Amino acid sequence: MTSPARTRKIGGSLAATIPKEIVKGLQLREDELIEIEVKKIKKSYFGALKGIGPFTHEDRLDSHD
Repeated sequence: MTSPARTRKIGGSLAATIPKEIVKGLQLREDELIEIEVKKIKKSYFGALKGIGPFTHEDRLDSHD
């Protein structure tokens, strides 16, 4: 099972919580030894500039000679 999780700072360490769906699905209990694989999620910026119109005359950069 995979699920995104956000890290939180606790003292000098980082912690991530396990979502309840995974806890129930794997029947995890407190104090069990588990193995965790950590991968950083890459953000997708597809569509981030949606709705921005074309450049206008005011947007033009004038050269300063």
